[in-house]
Amino acid sequence: MLEFGRRDPELAYRLRPAAFGICEKDGLIALVLVERAEGRSYHDLPGGAVDGVETEHQAVVREFGEETGLVIAPGDLVLRASQLFLKSDGEPVENEGGIYQVGLTGEDPALKIEDDHTLVWVEPQAAVVSLRHESHAWAVAKWLRGRG
Repeated sequence: MLEFGRRDPELAYRLRPAAFGICEKDGLIALVLVERAEGRSYHDLPGGAVDGVETEHQAVVREFGEETGLVIAPGDLVLRASQLFLKSDGEPVENEGGIYQVGLTGEDPALKIEDDHTLVWVEPQAAVVSLRHESHAWAVAKWLRGRG
């Protein structure tokens, strides 16, 4: 598994199983613009933590809905990765899991519950540059290369 981010030996990272998705529509991919109260904003692939006994596929479907209101079907695994980072509250976290190609099957605005997440459609090359996590950028680049 590829590891992204720089591990600070003085920090204890909480392992967080996670799953994210790359959803393409009309040549663009879905990202979420996350806007935090302290004025920071960044782009992520939709997805997040695996809850309880969920599978990664179940988690990416749920998280996509909560963050974007989109209904998706998980497809092929693009990349398994570990991403070290500090959450907005300063907690050191290690996201570990799959990034999947997903298909758009519909929209259900009632699913969207994360008010600080806004769906944006971005050209894949621009996403590689703008994504907050190196693992997400690497996955999009790998996905792009596999399309040709």
